[in-house]
Amino acid sequence: MKDKKIYDLIRKETKRQREGIELIPSENYASIHVRNPLSSPFVNKYSEGYPNARYYGGNEFVDDVEIIAQERAKKLFKVPFVNVQPYSGSPANFAVYLATCNPGDTIMGLNLPDGGHLTHGWKVSATALFYKSIPYHVDKTGHIDFDEVWKLAKKHKPKLMWTGATAYVHIYDFKRFAEIADAVGAYFAADIAHVAGLIAGGAHPSPVPHAHIVTTTTHKTLRGPRGGMIMVTNKGLKKDPDLSKKINKAIFPGLQGGPHDHQTASIAVTLYEAAQPSFKIYSKKIVENSKYLASILKKNGVDLVGVGSENHMMLVDLTKTHGIGTGVFAEKALDLVGLTVNKNTIPGEQSSPFYPSGIRLGTPAATTRGMGKTEMKIAGETIVEVLQIILPYQLPKEQKERGLYIKNFVKSMEKDPQIKTLRRQIKKVAMRFPIP
Repeated sequence: MKDKKIYDLIRKETKRQREGIELIPSENYASIHVRNPLSSPFVNKYSEGYPNARYYGGNEFVDDVEIIAQERAKKLFKVPFVNVQPYSGSPANFAVYLATCNPGDTIMGLNLPDGGHLTHGWKVSATALFYKSIPYHVDKTGHIDFDEVWKLAKKHKPKLMWTGATAYVHIYDFKRFAEIADAVGAYFAADIAHVAGLIAGGAHPSPVPHAHIVTTTTHKTLRGPRGGMIMVTNKGLKKDPDLSKKINKAIFPGLQGGPHDHQTASIAVTLYEAAQPSFKIYSKKIVENSKYLASILKKNGVDLVGVGSENHMMLVDLTKTHGIGTGVFAEKALDLVGLTVNKNTIPGEQSSPFYPSGIRLGTPAATTRGMGKTEMKIAGETIVEVLQIILPYQLPKEQKERGLYIKNFVKSMEKDPQIKTLRRQIKKVAMRFPIP
């Protein structure tokens, strides 16, 4: 018996993905080879513990899968230790806190409106509730303000320092962070969730020579299933020879129960694919597409944070052209033409994360489908047209008025003839490039 409601929604989602262009930089398409293990018999197994040290029987093949995943990650990223059990990036990051800090210890991470991640100490996250969070910021050019990082580190002497972000368009300067962390005796953790695939493919510098700990998700530029990994470097083991053991204990039994064995198997296949020569070509193409798309937007007067893009993403600042808190209008209108982006805060955000003043977009998923400069030009010019269409709309100052205003905005966009024309054009482009 088939669940018609859910399978119908799967059909609709497949159609949505096929007929549009995915430009959210944290999303990608996993290959059929990566997806198959997720519905394999490994989904049935329970495996608390680690290879050759489980609390359940019948894990001989699960052990082999996890060891293969570990060894492939170690070889790909050139590290001596990897834990592949985190359910995703957030528990991976929280495990780092458990392994290196005590409640109340001082930590430092990039401020969320400046592009940082919730788990790097944002005020509503558990990482700020249990630890003393000292956020640092970006400067007017969108780069990390290292003068501020130095001052804050010297003043507050953090136990743990993070680098990494969800909306940072520049190359990460891991060496400078390491110099600061080493100077104050802090653990230095690099969260490479967004750029892991670029690092694996040689399109971005690696933090491994500089950081003590490296965390990542597996589903962004790495093009795998939703999951996470924690790596300890040689430098990390030199600082604390027991660090790998502490990481293992932090994941299990500290934070999680049994690992998702089907996810581990899928991660192993992901790492196999990322080790192929074709992945290097793919990673470099992501960056080329991103830089080109940014150049199209800038050429047409769109205000971008920083240089535009040095990696896989760019951040559009709508403050000057459209007004404060207008990211929601851009996101919803672009959705209607088949270009999926996400509203996002921008440095110096004057609104809130729910009604931010920017949009975030990137090229990993479009590049996976084989799109190049021609398609980036079409996408960029379409974005410019949509931004022109939504110029008259402003976010109401009164919170209670916003819901209805946005609802009416969407209805208006659905009827707009120019939006309908753009939708047909984007669909025509998208259908030429199959999803995996």
